[in-house]
Amino acid sequence: MTTDIANLSTADGGQSVPAPIDVPPVGEVINLDASENYFNRELSQLQFNYRVLKQALDTTHPLINRLMFCCIFSSNMDEFFEIRVAGLRQQMKYGREIVGADGIMPDQALNEISRIAHEYIDEQYDILNHVLIPEMEKEHIHFVRRREWTPEQAEWVRNYFNDEVLPVVSPIGLDPSHPFPRLVNKSLNFIVELDGKDAFGRETGMAIVPAPRSLPRLVRLPDEVCKGGENLVFLSSMIHAHADELFPGMEVKGCYQFRLTRNADLELEDDLEDLASALRGELLSRRFGDGVRLEVADNCPRELVQFLLTEFGLAEKDLYQVNGPVNLTRLMAVTGLVDRPDLTYSGYSPTIPKQIRSRETMFDAIRKRPILLHHPFESFAPVVDLLRQAAKDPQVLAIRQTLYRTGANSEIVEALADAARRGKEVTAVVELRARFSEAENLELASRLQEAGVIVVYGVVGYKTHAKMILIVRREEGRLRRYVHLGTGNYHAVNARLYTDYSFMTCDESIGDDVNKLFQQLTGMGKALKIKKLFHAPFTLHKRLLSLIEREAELGEKGWIIIKINALTETRLIKALYRASQAGVKVDLIVRGICSLRPGVPGLSENIQVRSIVGRFLEHTRAYYFGNNGKPDVYCSSADCMERNLLSRVETAFPIEDPRLITRVRDNLDTYLADNCQSWMLQPDGSYIQNQPPEGTERVASQLVLLKRLTSKS
Repeated sequence: MTTDIANLSTADGGQSVPAPIDVPPVGEVINLDASENYFNRELSQLQFNYRVLKQALDTTHPLINRLMFCCIFSSNMDEFFEIRVAGLRQQMKYGREIVGADGIMPDQALNEISRIAHEYIDEQYDILNHVLIPEMEKEHIHFVRRREWTPEQAEWVRNYFNDEVLPVVSPIGLDPSHPFPRLVNKSLNFIVELDGKDAFGRETGMAIVPAPRSLPRLVRLPDEVCKGGENLVFLSSMIHAHADELFPGMEVKGCYQFRLTRNADLELEDDLEDLASALRGELLSRRFGDGVRLEVADNCPRELVQFLLTEFGLAEKDLYQVNGPVNLTRLMAVTGLVDRPDLTYSGYSPTIPKQIRSRETMFDAIRKRPILLHHPFESFAPVVDLLRQAAKDPQVLAIRQTLYRTGANSEIVEALADAARRGKEVTAVVELRARFSEAENLELASRLQEAGVIVVYGVVGYKTHAKMILIVRREEGRLRRYVHLGTGNYHAVNARLYTDYSFMTCDESIGDDVNKLFQQLTGMGKALKIKKLFHAPFTLHKRLLSLIEREAELGEKGWIIIKINALTETRLIKALYRASQAGVKVDLIVRGICSLRPGVPGLSENIQVRSIVGRFLEHTRAYYFGNNGKPDVYCSSADCMERNLLSRVETAFPIEDPRLITRVRDNLDTYLADNCQSWMLQPDGSYIQNQPPEGTERVASQLVLLKRLTSKS
């Protein structure tokens, strides 16, 4: 219902005032195409960002981690403006407006985004200034302001400025020979008001000071100039305090922070001859795309604000005046500067299942029965070990792997390079267009090629988002295929932060399917017949629709549970609406964007949508279809979005072992039972956080899984 979600208000804690629900007359056929049955994608994404921000107020999280949630909100909003807002502005600029199922025009969406984002960002700074910083002060963690510096601290800051800042800072006076500089996307800058004449007799009145990107934005004061506790100073405070030293002989009348967010989406043609070369060129332009948002300190004079808006071609609705640092993402540095383990999440050791620990090699363990790992509760190390052992095993002949986000210096990359150096046939399908990982992927592709790995870049026009490893091993005179399929990336750091599934098997049909998928990615030809996997862009969408329709035929005996990160694909939503109308119970666990409107009589009263937000980023994708007591369970790399299902290379793989089916179902039930980290999507588009009834035990799904899986012997 676009008119409802587009009129959110944070006056009552971020929830909209529930709108009346129109109940259709008995017997009336509901138009599934009606725009009021769909929520706007961008506004729904804003709602997810807000749920992240709300974690900063949740006292069940440790204090420093609450600050991190505040920072993550900033990072999420940066990407939202760089990609989603920039995309809408591009539609307007070139007259190519696209209207989705929700019926909202791009200009309407931009206006609503501006209104809601201003409210959310104002609330973010209110939380920072009036909740988090005071609570950190009580814990003797101080962000020391200029007015609070002791003479000893001021002297130390002066020395730091002279030794570390002054040699690398480049102030730029604005005059006809020094036009307004091209500022890098999201860089910290200062606009300075000046009075007087410089050495050449110029009277500019204004200058720009870009903060050196090589310097930390937060600096810890040494203990010898402090009276105890942890004392931190912002680089911006140092530059403010010593701005006059950048303009000797002139009077600095004012110095104000600002930051420009630019369009960071890359535009590549589908008929490129050399994708890598084209991408390298585009990466340079990303830093200087069109401006989409201007953040300015709230004490900046109006005439300077207007000057900046005019310079960047932005309107008043694109201006965000903030009461604090203009880039709160940089506050994440606190975790490295402050040693207070009592104020962060307690550590834990991801477990390794006994099936793996009790075997000599990963190949022995996989042959016994298929393995399902649930990260980060269970270790990602077995996936790395599988590749390491394959690299060294003389019986292994070939390794093929897709790489989306991995890291150029990861153990995964080193294992592939080692295998190639040992003479094995190693092929890596590297997706160069993994957003914001493009430069890193170009580097890892070069490293792999230098080691002798065959590197291909997938299929132009279709991002390779599937997570697959195929290992071919000679055993007892025949070849056996070992397969790893995952819901997340081959990134060991993310495997400690994201929830994901890793599935390892030597099932012959799945091995044959994965082999055919690699043939399609690296070679050319017609789509090959696949036995067990669903794969986009060919069969995944159709098979999901057919499974939903099969449950609809069961009526009230049907049950669908889907856990994904986003749900926007219209035909899938319509199928779920029809299933609900047939009486099927539909439980959707959607972390972020959800365009489906639940709980509407006659349309979706049998559908519940919840979002889990907690310590870990929920990233598992799982599909459960009850099938009248004979459940079909799939895990997948794909979300239920048009791009994933129709214009990417994705996989959904079956979980067939009864033991593993039970395990996935138990995990899903744990999420459905969550009564404190889950948020329920309402028919009007708002989200309400679940609260355990008085006298009822708190069930935080991630904590339950953490205790369940990390306490194994």
